Amino acid sequence: MSNSTFDTGTPPLATPSRLSLMWNSNIGYSFRRNPVAIISMVVFWLITLAAFFAPVLAPYNPYDPSQIDILNSEYPPVWIDGSLPEFSLGTDDQGRDLLSTILYGTRLSIIIGLCAVALQAFLGISIGLISGYVGGRTDSLLMRLADIQLSFSTLMVAIIFLAITQALFGSEVFSRYAVLFLVGVIGVAEWPQYARTVRATVLAEKKKEYVDAARVMGFGPMRIMVRHILPNSLSPIFVISTVQVANAIISEASLSFLGLGMPPNQPSLGSLISSGFDYIFSGSWWITAIPGLVLVVLVLVINLLGDWMRDVLNPKLYKG
Repeated sequence: MSNSTFDTGTPPLATPSRLSLMWNSNIGYSFRRNPVAIISMVVFWLITLAAFFAPVLAPYNPYDPSQIDILNSEYPPVWIDGSLPEFSLGTDDQGRDLLSTILYGTRLSIIIGLCAVALQAFLGISIGLISGYVGGRTDSLLMRLADIQLSFSTLMVAIIFLAITQALFGSEVFSRYAVLFLVGVIGVAEWPQYARTVRATVLAEKKKEYVDAARVMGFGPMRIMVRHILPNSLSPIFVISTVQVANAIISEASLSFLGLGMPPNQPSLGSLISSGFDYIFSGSWWITAIPGLVLVVLVLVINLLGDWMRDVLNPKLYKG
């Protein structure tokens, strides 16, 4: 009897893609039924894509001195009398096109926020894993450090650090590496949020059977923490990261507004708001108001997405 295959005429079942699996999951179902989440996601991606494609979309390059004319300063937006048609949102006090500076500034603010949160997550997750898994004196020491860090506000730590850094290295060096300084100080100031959350998850997960099985199989502590325990801690990490991106963007804007962040020749949302604050009562309100509105909308939609993600990933709050 020969081994032959019979064609039944039934086509093989196609393996669904990861995108379709996510779209048909509980998260995708909740997203489709939540108009606030949909609108927030659309607005967020519109702002983000416009910011990262600023070199293509922006009419002018605010970093190119040849495209800046001080005589064009403080022109109003096109819907106000006395405007120029080539400057749709008006110009700032340096004669730069406000639309272009907002696009470039939003990109810089988002980059600083994402990089600062990445640093926070790396430090906090590492410390939280070690603290929860090792326990004992190591846990007590690391958590006391977290308590000390939490007793100071982010802005207080950042103001002290950036003021000392600016005094030590001078304004020219500080302006050159302002992005790195901001990412470093915002990232270091907020790691306890991740550390405490990850530690709590590790304390619950390390007592479960799959961790005991991994130990019996001879896996080392590092592999158990990274390959087995950490994946079960991702849900709260995603929620914290969403909120922390918004907080990092606000922190950057606040520090730039106080003169300890991005310099005026490197536009961010905070430095744009700061540069126009002196002119807000003289009639040139748009220099501060329009970047401020963009900042408010950006932070608002990120926080709304964070609230939605928290409700979906928390089984006690999710109602389907």
